[in-house]
Amino acid sequence: MAGKVKITLVKSTIGAKPKQRLTIEALGLKKLHKTVEHQDNPAIRGMIDKVRHLVKVEEA
Repeated sequence: MAGKVKITLVKSTIGAKPKQRLTIEALGLKKLHKTVEHQDNPAIRGMIDKVRHLVKVEEA
């Protein structure tokens, strides 16, 4: 888990729980189909796990 991950928002946060919206925002995602890159660490993996139904994850 020393690499990077690319996270893409593929589903809207409309109707999502407030905590999930805040997690998406904390990951740096603002609009649909936008991608951000983060270090692959347990904290980021935990955030991804909470919103896995809204995002697509790729190993970078």
